[in-house]
Amino acid sequence: MRGYDRPVTTQARITVAETPATLAEAAARLIVEAAREAVAARGRFTIALAGGATPRETYARLGHPPLRESMPWDRTWVFFGDERAVPPDHRESNYRMAHKALLSAVPLPLAQVFRMRAEMEDQEAAAAEYAEAMLKVFGTGPDELPRFDLVLLGLGIDGHTASLFPGSPALEERAQRALAVAGPNPPHRRMTITPPVIEGAREVLVLVSGASKAAALALALEGPVDPKAIPVQLARGGTWIVDAAAASALSRR
Repeated sequence: MRGYDRPVTTQARITVAETPATLAEAAARLIVEAAREAVAARGRFTIALAGGATPRETYARLGHPPLRESMPWDRTWVFFGDERAVPPDHRESNYRMAHKALLSAVPLPLAQVFRMRAEMEDQEAAAAEYAEAMLKVFGTGPDELPRFDLVLLGLGIDGHTASLFPGSPALEERAQRALAVAGPNPPHRRMTITPPVIEGAREVLVLVSGASKAAALALALEGPVDPKAIPVQLARGGTWIVDAAAASALSRR
């Protein structure tokens, strides 16, 4: 699969926010800025949303004034970085969380939201369907990467991001855009974007909150570079917004 020319770096751009609330505000404002710049440069904004608890407040900020009125919703295309194999109204669904916190509150055309149908019995077919949706939206050839304007990610205490877990065969994938995978915790069946999609993004934004993530964050940013063991290091050259509790184990802040 053909990628994009970009500087190879392991130096993250780190912002430490004092609280989860100020983290959410900073992240929401960065997303608005990225969206407006993308629309000015290319006519639209493409984003892959993250699941989990940390992005929820960011989505809520985007879904309410004043930031809601600052986003070019009619020129925004929304995808997801990963999903659990549950229906879209299930409490464990990343789509449900994003829809409740953000998508239902903004004038975003439904045709510009692409949910991962990870609950399908044939998950391989669901992953292929999602890859095809990316191909059509981005207008790329079968051997080209989609290039998101922004991929939003989180960090698990084991170092995982999206549904790319330590030691997963999915970390070796270079040809596919989306994969059916298994996670260590229920529900085990999941779907995820692949490392080349993360690496091909124009910008990657990682949000990390809470003292429980401190050790994992320090290892991700200051430990040896080994994405097979610490998958979130795929985004080590991106932008990281972390709160003070999560940053407490970093040697430099």
